[in-house]
Amino acid sequence: MHLNPYGADAVQLAVALHRAMPATPADLEAICRETGVVVDRHATRADVRLVQSVIERWLTVVDATTDQERADRLNALLSDYAAYPRLTDHAGTGWHVHYRDPHPPLGRVVAALVTVGSALHLAGRGMHRLGRCAAAGCDGVIVDVSRNGRQRYCSPACANRDAVRRHRARRRVAT
Repeated sequence: MHLNPYGADAVQLAVALHRAMPATPADLEAICRETGVVVDRHATRADVRLVQSVIERWLTVVDATTDQERADRLNALLSDYAAYPRLTDHAGTGWHVHYRDPHPPLGRVVAALVTVGSALHLAGRGMHRLGRCAAAGCDGVIVDVSRNGRQRYCSPACANRDAVRRHRARRRVAT
């Protein structure tokens, strides 16, 4: 059985792109490969510009303050980048569903993965499962895949830093 590439992994791709926004086609290809995206054609400068634009728009989904606002912003992205669902067996990886046209450039593949993956993640796990890190001074994105839906930090480092900050603040008050 082949697992569908859309969902939490695709949203993690968006986070990886946000953390290290690609500046060159080689950067884009490297991030895609590192996150498990099948790269079967070379990226171009146009792909890089498209991905930069998609991630900037995707961040407005992350920063939405209501479920409806989040849905509206994501629906606009879906309208621009997703296509009808279709079965494919590209690269002999097994039959699975794609929500993009056949043989798109890499930038369009990434755009479809990020938008459809975000929609499936939020619809399947809850509209609150995407947000910003709770650590002071961090603008990292949280893709909450926790069991209880209460992930607050983008990384263990941010969680630890915030715990130390809270601990030191309590000690100052106590003394």
